[in-house]
Amino acid sequence: MSQQPASAPVPARQPLDEHAAASARAYAADQRAKVDVLASVLEDIAANGYPSPETGMPWETARDEHLARLSEERPRVA
Repeated sequence: MSQQPASAPVPARQPLDEHAAASARAYAADQRAKVDVLASVLEDIAANGYPSPETGMPWETARDEHLARLSEERPRVA
């Protein structure tokens, strides 16, 4: 008996307009870049071990700095 599942018919797809397709491609590129960064960090940890706690940054400090950056980028209503 085969271990492969029976192939189901592929439903017809509806094409996207140019703007939607460009948006989907931009989102995919953004997500791919984020995953590439994560993968490189994990590869570094696998090759060299965890960084020393003395050389790192407490997560609270990283969180506060990230939130400060986000609040600077957010448009404000007058």
